This record gives sequence, structure tokens and C-alpha cells, in this order.
Amino acid sequence: MTRILILGGGGMIGQKLAHHLAKDGWEGQPAEVILHDVAFAPGGAEAAQRIAGSLTEAGAAEKLAALRPDVIFHLASIVSGEAEQDFDKGWDVNMFPTWNLLSALRAERENSGDTYWPRLVFSSSIAVFGAPFPEKIGDEFLTAPLTSYGAQKACCELMVADFSRKGFVDGVSIRLPTICVRPGKPNKAASGFFSGIIREPLNGQDAILPVPDTVRHLHASPRSAVGFLMRAGTMDLEPLGARRSLNMPGVSCTIAEQIEALRVVAGADAVARIRSEPDADITKIVSGWPRDFETVRAQELGFVAETDFADIIRTYIAEDLTPA
Repeated sequence: MTRILILGGGGMIGQKLAHHLAKDGWEGQPAEVILHDVAFAPGGAEAAQRIAGSLTEAGAAEKLAALRPDVIFHLASIVSGEAEQDFDKGWDVNMFPTWNLLSALRAERENSGDTYWPRLVFSSSIAVFGAPFPEKIGDEFLTAPLTSYGAQKACCELMVADFSRKGFVDGVSIRLPTICVRPGKPNKAASGFFSGIIREPLNGQDAILPVPDTVRHLHASPRSAVGFLMRAGTMDLEPLGARRSLNMPGVSCTIAEQIEALRVVAGADAVARIRSEPDADITKIVSGWPRDFETVRAQELGFVAETDFADIIRTYIAEDLTPA
């Protein structure tokens, strides 16, 4: 039975991935799923184990590597806004534990006589790109982050690629668009308003828009994010060669187009709940984010996402909206 470790398994995407594995298994077979996170909400997805703890704790990476999971989904991090506000915490949580994890997995491989070779899927971000950039970023465009969060993700990508090049792990980094619409309460992500201006009105609440509605950004649903992870976990990585980072597809649209999609799906009353309140700090962060991508490489490898923002809204309504 395939043993799968989900780091950040208590978070939204980690839980959705765990639910998917409990329902559909791994390549058609049941899987042994181990969830690791600082905390878990009551209930939640089925798992063989739930391990509460932080990757920042001494010895944590070694203990997890000793479980010798066949597949590791590394989703654990603090979000962009928090990483920008707390410089030290961002690096301590988002970068150094990844080095410790990769080093621990390398040690396990060497202790096994080179028979242990886990698949590692690292959830990166389009925040690894910074302005100036073309209107559509292609697969050849180099990373140049303009935020601490983006820099931390870029460092981890390089580590995953180098440990893979040396044969210590079989790793891949997938650069996620902004995942929208995120269920639950708002978090500290600078991108959180992209979900908030859809989620709150659909839940009968007012929403704040802190940036101009001309801002263009790339989005994919949580359902697509799970699809990205599953594809990255099961595909043959040989075609990637040494370039182990992939830009994921998604829907590029302006906030005005997001709002119009909300009007189409939910009506004018929902749109009326959105209130503009400019925030200079968030506007500055968002202004350095990429707007659109040509994801030829990922699409040729079988990664798919929505092509219409209205479909992203409908996915949220179908999967996460609790009827009033």
C-alpha cells in the first residue's frame, strides 16, 4: 500500500487532498495517508495517522522521514501577508524546514542502501515571479521575486531541484495560482481578498476590496489544486529533466471580471455587498505579482484547470457553500 505524507495536512488544500485520497485512493488502490500539521479541526478527512507538530521543531523532519513515505506533499507554510509582515517567521517556517526535510530524506535514502527514493511534491507559488514581466509569462521566464514569501518559495524550488538532480529524492515543484474561492474564514494572505469578494457576498456578508478592480491575476479552484497535486504525484518526471518547477494553468481575469462573473452566477444583490476600501500596503504587494501565464509545458504534461471564473464560483457553491 502506498504511504502518503501530507505536510500541512490540516489546512484547506491538505484536507481536500486527503478527502480525495480517502474517496478515490492512489492510482485506483487504497492508500495509507498520514497528515502532519500544527493542529487539526475536529472531524476532517480520514487518515491512518494525524501527527500534530511543527516542521520547525528540532528533530521533526527526521521523525517524518523515518516513516519512509512513498509520496510526500509539502503544503506547509505561512501565507504571503504574514511572511511579509514577520520577516524572521517567514524564513523560519517557509524555507529552513524544507532544507531539514530534504536532508532527512537524503539520510533515509543513504541508510536504505539507495533503495528509498520518495516522490516529493512541493507546493510553490507564482509569487516567485516579480515585475517587470511580460503580460503573459512563458515557461522560459526566470524567477525574480519581490516579496519575502516569493523568495522563500524560490529557494525551496532550487533545493528540490538540486536534491533531485543528485538523486536523493524524486521531486517536483508546482507553482500554484491564487486558489479561489477558499472556504472558511479569511486568512493573512495578501491575496485573501480575491476569495473574500466572492465568498462573503455568497454567504450574505459584506466584503472589502482593497485594490483597484483593474488588477489582473491568475486563479484556480481548490478542486483544480487537488488535481495538480495528484498529477504531480503520479506522473513520470523524466520529461522534466533538470527543470523541476512547473507553472500551473488557471483563469487570468481582472477583479472587474471576477465581479461580473459573480453577478452572472449570484445576481446584483451579491455584487452590492462588495465595498471598495483602498489599502496601500496590499496594493503595493499585488502590483508586483504576475497577471497571466502561457502554461504550455504543464498542459502538455496533463495539468488542467478552469477556463472561466464563473466555473470557479460554481465549484465553490457546489463544494463549500453552506446553505443559509
